[in-house]
Amino acid sequence: MNNRGILICISGFSGSGKGTVVKRLLEKYPGEFALSISSTTRSPRPGEKDGESYFFRSREKFIKLIEEGEFLEYAEYVGNYYGTGRSFVEEKLSRGINVILEIEVQGALNVRQKMPGAVLLFMVPPSVEELERRLRERNTEDDATIRSRLEQARVEAESIDRYDYLILNDEIDKCVSRIRSVVDSVKVSTDVMSEEIKNIKIGLEEYLKKEGD
Repeated sequence: MNNRGILICISGFSGSGKGTVVKRLLEKYPGEFALSISSTTRSPRPGEKDGESYFFRSREKFIKLIEEGEFLEYAEYVGNYYGTGRSFVEEKLSRGINVILEIEVQGALNVRQKMPGAVLLFMVPPSVEELERRLRERNTEDDATIRSRLEQARVEAESIDRYDYLILNDEIDKCVSRIRSVVDSVKVSTDVMSEEIKNIKIGLEEYLKKEGD
C-alpha cells in the first residue's frame, strides 16, 4: 500500500477561518498532519524559534536556496523573502505525514506546478454576510480595511475553480471532518494508487499464465 503523505494547500478569503481550522486539525489528528514551516529572511520576533516559527535564513543563503531549486514557492514581501522549502515537505511526506500549507492563491498554484500531486482546498464561509461579520469580530480593522479585504476576496474568487475542493467552514469541527474526508479519499484515488493498480494487473497476468501451464 502507498503510505506516502498528501500535500494539502489550504487557501481562503481573509476571515474564512483558515488558521483556526488548521490549528484544530493538528490538535485532533496528532501525528497525521504537520504544518509546513516556511523560511524567511526577516529577523526573529520575541518568542520565535528557528525551526518552529520559521527557518530563519540570511538573504544570501535564501538566494542560494532559490538558485538550487529548494523552494516550492517563494515571494518577497516588504523587503523580506518568504518561501516553502521542498526538503521539509518531502521529508514529512516520505514518513506518511500529511503536510498542510496555509497559503495564498498564487502560492498554491505555484506549488501545484512543482508538485502536481498536491491537493488544493479553498475554504469559504457560509455567506458574504458571515465573512464580513467575522472580519468585524476581530476588532482590529476599520471600515475601509474591511472593504478592501472584501474587494480582495472578489479577486480571489476568480481562481476558486482552479482548486480541487471547496470546503465550507460553517462550524470548525465539521470543517475539520470535511478536510479529513477529502484526504482519506485522495489516498485511495487511482492516481495515488497507481503502483497498486500496476501490481494487481501483473499479479493477474502471472496467475493466469501459471494456471495455463
